[in-house]
Amino acid sequence: MRESVKVDGGLASPAGSASSSLRQAPFKVSVMLWTLGIDRPVDQRLEEVAQAGYRAVELAGEYATWSEDDFRRYNDKRRELGITFDSTASAMAAPGRARHNASDPSQREDFLADVRAELKQMEKIQCPGMIVMAGDLVPGLSPRTQRESCVEALKRAGELAEGQGVTVLLENVDLEENPDYLARSAADTFQLVADVDHPQVKVCYDLFHAQISGGNLIANLERYIDLVGKIHIGDVPGHHEPGTGEINFANIYKKLAELEYDGYVAMEFLPTGDRVATIARAREAALQAPNIQ
Repeated sequence: MRESVKVDGGLASPAGSASSSLRQAPFKVSVMLWTLGIDRPVDQRLEEVAQAGYRAVELAGEYATWSEDDFRRYNDKRRELGITFDSTASAMAAPGRARHNASDPSQREDFLADVRAELKQMEKIQCPGMIVMAGDLVPGLSPRTQRESCVEALKRAGELAEGQGVTVLLENVDLEENPDYLARSAADTFQLVADVDHPQVKVCYDLFHAQISGGNLIANLERYIDLVGKIHIGDVPGHHEPGTGEINFANIYKKLAELEYDGYVAMEFLPTGDRVATIARAREAALQAPNIQ
């Protein structure tokens, strides 16, 4: 693969290459830091992210264990590399679950306390996106009560985030990963955010989870694009890179370009080969796909 240089989230090919006339995709491309493993220092992985052509990284709450020296070290490294921490899957959430349940009225204030604490950490790394979960079903509470609680919690979280310029991103999760999740499908997640009706609350549309939960990936994009704040990329089955499973990502990227989506598309998968080479290929394929007829 020939070396490419990223310009403002797009792809600029080397002079004289066949793809030098490609128009720039409207969306930006990011990568989840854990895609490069969790067994090496953060600054080393940031260097690999830059080597693969990325200038935006999503975290998964790694900073929960950082010292003040770590914050300075990793901030210095990302600035040196021209990298932005564009969002974080909240440190207050385990995969598919939240520490405090937004759908439980008795835990709503605890959920909001978590949001406040998270915002303080995010300010240290200048991160503008916080991914949260809708919460789990609560035995004995009516579905209506739980939905209303979740909507109220998200609305208030949006109000808290607004002052810091942060967008709260509600992620859809498939029921194989969490059979108790309140939002039973991607469409349910979009409807929750529509009911919240706050400009700082959007959907982190995870295509891996959405495909398992019933598909309709492009139809959902067409219907709900104004509610999409970020997109997660991972193929089904296995949660590996695009091209290893059943999702036609080229058509997804073309649709995003057609809809003029200008947010982040984040690579969140388990690479099957060399990590740096795999995420580099995934980035280039995403940015070139809108130009393929």
